[in-house]
Amino acid sequence: MRHTLANGLKGALLSALVGTAAFTMAPAQAADEFANQLPQMGFNNWNSTHCRDEFNEQMIRGIADKFISLGLKDAGYTYVNVDDCWANWKRGADGKLQPNPKRFPSGIKALAEYIHSKGLKFGVYSSAGTSTCEPLQENRGFPGGLGHEKDDAASIASWDVDYLKYDNCHNNKLDAHKRYTDMAEALRATGRPIFFSMCEWGENKPWLWASKAPVGAQSWRTTGDITDTYASMLKIFKQNVVLDQYASMGHWNDPDMLEVGNGGMTDVEYRSHFSLWSIMASPLLIGTDLRTIKPEALKILLNKDVIAIDQDPLGVQGKQVRDAEGIHVIVKPLKDGGKAVAVFNEGDKAKDVTVTAAELGLKKGGAYTMRDLWAHTDSKGDGSITAKLEPHATVMYRIHE
Repeated sequence: MRHTLANGLKGALLSALVGTAAFTMAPAQAADEFANQLPQMGFNNWNSTHCRDEFNEQMIRGIADKFISLGLKDAGYTYVNVDDCWANWKRGADGKLQPNPKRFPSGIKALAEYIHSKGLKFGVYSSAGTSTCEPLQENRGFPGGLGHEKDDAASIASWDVDYLKYDNCHNNKLDAHKRYTDMAEALRATGRPIFFSMCEWGENKPWLWASKAPVGAQSWRTTGDITDTYASMLKIFKQNVVLDQYASMGHWNDPDMLEVGNGGMTDVEYRSHFSLWSIMASPLLIGTDLRTIKPEALKILLNKDVIAIDQDPLGVQGKQVRDAEGIHVIVKPLKDGGKAVAVFNEGDKAKDVTVTAAELGLKKGGAYTMRDLWAHTDSKGDGSITAKLEPHATVMYRIHE
């Protein structure tokens, strides 16, 4: 019996060591884990629930369940992320972060374990300041990471978290590059691959430095927060689309989360929103409550033809080749040698639009297969596009010889 037990203990110990090795790496290996990272896809609760009481572990578990039952995991959505208000309003006696006991009574590690059991990944939120952005508790806010980077990174890693969104509130006007470097280095030092999503709002032009050492972020916000209005979506699109040269494999411009399904825009506008974010190789983070999502919104989010453009393995953000008279044309080269094209009418009146093959960088007189990514139909043509675009509408094509 003792011999059998000893062998069992040895086997259990070996299994534990192997399991630990699978999730803990040297810092350099942890950084390399994201070298071929395409824009992240997943969910964040902020746009739908903010800090309302319904934001809790039961809700987040339910969202993970919906990833499976609605087909989102199969479509490529991977991260289930919690935003502000997950933490207790004060640190523990040891100075460590602790979850809000009412919202997350089982703890963060247990929630991560549940999400991992679904084959998904889990993310949390903090801010590169003294407190986070939401002043719920007597205007005290929740603990920020400034000055606590090593402890907080260690806690996050110990909970088996895969992703950190790091905001910019209450930063005491300290140097942004240093604040984000300190957390990036602390995350790498844990040895656990943790996706670093900078939410610096574009204030200090992070596209110029966030992808480079010593920060090496996987994504960085280029703008302020999106709201569920066409005007907000349009403004953010215009700010982000001109930054294509700064995106590269493993390092992405982030024009904020998706509003698809939240009710403030029409379905036409939501299709434009999803099309434009995809051709800009943006993160696709669902911001609507999946427990109550309407069929048309789900259909938009599950459009695999459009998702494939966002996730194309060439890893290039689309480039705007026309911005005139309210018409935007964006072209994205693809791994198979083809091109994705989005033609967007920002105006309030319908327009007849023609885009030539030359404008798209296609050779004159060529014969091309053109797939309409919303109609899901194929046609043959010379590479030019002619369309009647309704107000705020987008057509999107995948073109190849």
